[in-house]
Amino acid sequence: MDATGAVNTLNTVSTASADERLRALYTEEWDWRVEQFGRQVFDATGPVDAFLPDVGEEARAARRRRWQSTVDQVTAIPDAHLSPAEQTNKAVYLDQLRTLLDQEAFHCEQWPANADTAFWSRVSGRAARVLRTDAEREAYLAQLADLPRHFAQQIANMRAGVARGFGPAKITMRGRDATIRSVAQASSAEETVFYKAFAGSPQAILDAAKRTVTDAVMPAYAGLLEFYLGEYLPALPEGIAASDLPDGREFYRAQLREYTTTTLGPEEIFELGLAEVARIRTEMDEIVRATGFADLPALLHHLRTDPSFYATTPQELLRAAAWHAKEFDGVVHDYFGRVPRMRFGIEEPPADLAPFYTFGRGGAGRYVVNTYDLKSRPLYSLPSLTLHEAAPGHAFQIPFAMEQEHLPQFRRHVYLSAYGEGWALYAERLGVEMGMYHGPFEVMGMLSFQMWRAARLVVDPGIHALGWSRERARQFLRDNTAIAEHEIGTEIDRYIAWPGQATAYHLGQLCILDARRKAEAALGGRFDLRAFHDQVLSLGSVPLTVLTAEVDRFIERGGRSPFSNDA
Repeated sequence: MDATGAVNTLNTVSTASADERLRALYTEEWDWRVEQFGRQVFDATGPVDAFLPDVGEEARAARRRRWQSTVDQVTAIPDAHLSPAEQTNKAVYLDQLRTLLDQEAFHCEQWPANADTAFWSRVSGRAARVLRTDAEREAYLAQLADLPRHFAQQIANMRAGVARGFGPAKITMRGRDATIRSVAQASSAEETVFYKAFAGSPQAILDAAKRTVTDAVMPAYAGLLEFYLGEYLPALPEGIAASDLPDGREFYRAQLREYTTTTLGPEEIFELGLAEVARIRTEMDEIVRATGFADLPALLHHLRTDPSFYATTPQELLRAAAWHAKEFDGVVHDYFGRVPRMRFGIEEPPADLAPFYTFGRGGAGRYVVNTYDLKSRPLYSLPSLTLHEAAPGHAFQIPFAMEQEHLPQFRRHVYLSAYGEGWALYAERLGVEMGMYHGPFEVMGMLSFQMWRAARLVVDPGIHALGWSRERARQFLRDNTAIAEHEIGTEIDRYIAWPGQATAYHLGQLCILDARRKAEAALGGRFDLRAFHDQVLSLGSVPLTVLTAEVDRFIERGGRSPFSNDA
């Protein structure tokens, strides 16, 4: 063997060795992470856990040590020694671990509930899972028996948070005890979602479920309700800005890093938002002229008040959602080369959660449509909602990632808002190309949804860094979108109580659109939209910098689908 051959052989061995070290680190840590938090945290369709996560100080300290040690070891592996695939895995993995360490550094465990979601509603949400075997039923019984310990730890963390003035704004959390009360004050165990989860089980398991719900679950919820109303809610911050909290400015910047996966600061995001609002406004003005209205406020008033735009029964709204979902099924193969195997069902949110729930949610196997307050659920927005939450949005993208068996688990089962919400918002706009919008009012519904997410780039930093009031934020949405008043209130309280998250959507969409334009320009006639979509979806959930780099590689290989060599 000549000298060149020897060097190449050594380089190959070095790369293989570095790849193996990295894979060992992230595989071992991921397995440990699943042991820590349970499988259902990462995959709601996976095996039923027999426990709830330990959120006490000792467990969190162990996680901090493990994650910091892993970051140090991963960082020590030079990128030059890794294969391209493992370079990408390293970038994604380090972003995940640093986000977890940031959450620990700012004591985010002390903020386990907000106006949008809470640990107690996530626990009760698991009751919707169909228990198919006695083994799953026994595991779920054990999980419910563990609930008092989990709630006690959460209460201790919340108490520590308000003791230092850290937590969601008080105004956003009033009335959120309804979802606690529905269990704590249920007339009997049989009336709770937890007992109903065991429908169809053998009598012995039903008896055990009744005892567990009566003796463990309901008392834990009752204790939480007492704490929430008597101690927690009165002590929550009166202000609405994250920057007013302890270490608030740095906390808000960390939230922006987590949700956008970028280093953009509040002022940069705010200015970008203003520019995007102005751009989308010009598209809205075209609809105003085409429909003959005097101006945008006149059109928005018509959309909000004409009863023909609103369903009169929950079933009418659900049927319309199903119709739009099936419309996409008819064109899916014209725009996507690969589709996920998992299908989704359409359902309503729990009744106690519906008043605070957004219009819709999507995920693996489900599309949730909120039929509460039908006059706030316009039919002209339903095509956009369905594309975003169902397919090709969340109920399409999330299972697509889960089914990518060549990816490491941490890329298949961890959700990054900038990527996932950016993709779902891109899916709304893609609906124009796919012919999903029928008539100017449905196009206006899409533009209103686009404007709504662009407005978040203004409103979120406006509230948390630039001194905006709650009413100023609400008025900005009124002036620029067609969303209903109830939805405006729900949304603004969500932004206040969940700093930074709302900025992820439009930033993610802009990244995908920029990547697509770059690929179209570079590839010319070789550009295949189906291959581009396959490329983006095949990545799993990745930071925006990684998405951009992977599309560059897609261009370098001539725009071929990552699945082009599959049999």
